[in-house]
Amino acid sequence: MENRSFSDVGGTSGGLGYFLLGFFMTCIGGFLIANQVKVVGSYWSFYGANTFGVTLLPMLFGIGIVFWNGRSTIGWLLTVAGALFILAGVIANMHIFFQPASLFETMVMLVLLVGGLGLIARAIQPHQAKNTG
Repeated sequence: MENRSFSDVGGTSGGLGYFLLGFFMTCIGGFLIANQVKVVGSYWSFYGANTFGVTLLPMLFGIGIVFWNGRSTIGWLLTVAGALFILAGVIANMHIFFQPASLFETMVMLVLLVGGLGLIARAIQPHQAKNTG
């Protein structure tokens, strides 16, 4: 442990250059892929055409009970359960899709992402110590 230097990555000797290049490539590739993904919401439907208000009612009643009596277990239960129900409904009604991209653009994104991850994995492998003598 006493012979470690700044260029030692992941507890092994050497690899800082590989790690930094891999991290940079992974960040750029991940950003480009995330930039191509679009998230679209749809109308909330739960046993009807548009029933978001019905799912909001338990949380509102819970909030009212909590403001009336802050120690009310049923108030907190209604508030938390209503919020979780709304969150689940929002997530369930999302549509996620990849925007059209050329094959070249897609390959650049994937090569940057996977190549960067490969360089990060390579960086944590032991490297030969440089002879400074």
